[in-house]
Amino acid sequence: MSARINGVELEWREQGEGAPILLIHGFPFNSAMWGPQLAQLPQGWRGIAPDLRGFGASAGSDDAVYTMELFARDLVALLDHLGAEQAVVCGISMGGYIAFEFWRLFRDRVRALVLCDTRAGPDSADARRGRERLAERVLTEGDAVVIDSMLPRLVSMSTRYGQPGVLELVRAMMKETPPETMARALLGMAARPDAEPVLRTIDVPALIVVGAEDAITNRGQAEFLARGIRGARMETIENAGHLPNLEQTDVFNRVLHSFLSGLPQTTFSTSRI
Repeated sequence: MSARINGVELEWREQGEGAPILLIHGFPFNSAMWGPQLAQLPQGWRGIAPDLRGFGASAGSDDAVYTMELFARDLVALLDHLGAEQAVVCGISMGGYIAFEFWRLFRDRVRALVLCDTRAGPDSADARRGRERLAERVLTEGDAVVIDSMLPRLVSMSTRYGQPGVLELVRAMMKETPPETMARALLGMAARPDAEPVLRTIDVPALIVVGAEDAITNRGQAEFLARGIRGARMETIENAGHLPNLEQTDVFNRVLHSFLSGLPQTTFSTSRI
């Protein structure tokens, strides 16, 4: 599906009917990473998985930096277009950074939060400079500099050797992302604000998920989120790295479905436009 949203042509995948769950992909991927979740949604749920601006089939823009706020504003405009008053907001990795910004700006639109393999703190000075250098390199050298630096750290060893199809999907999504989009999103992540003060303001149900072998955002960072958000539930998924929804789909889906089934009942607009 596609429509002009917040000034750009956005594409999204959608499955099911009922209460909305907004699935925000990580960097440098697209909505295809949520295919296994859209295919197995519980009854009564409407999955909405957008390609963020510049990613997947969504158009890019002339913005020099794709900030987390810009992405969040795109997403709330998409919910407006779809007639969804509230949604469970689920983000993985960079999608988690966007979810924090979505909460900060539009908390009345958030029914619950699912934060996967992400962290609240900003980049250190060294990490920020590293992202900025990588953004410069990808524009001059192409997407291989990002793919080569990230791919070995994205999945667990068991996934790498036991599920070659997952690795192929991950590589394909990365190859589909234009270098300009990679650079602009890298700069946006480098400039993102500290979300740690936001944690204590979160007063909706929250699920924290982390792959036990995540080499990018580790269990300690997930535990920090769980301590900072009152009442948050944390789940560690074994034999998974940074992408547990793809590496251990059945386990991830069980965890997600259990969380969704335990949410307080409420009434939402689910009209389609």
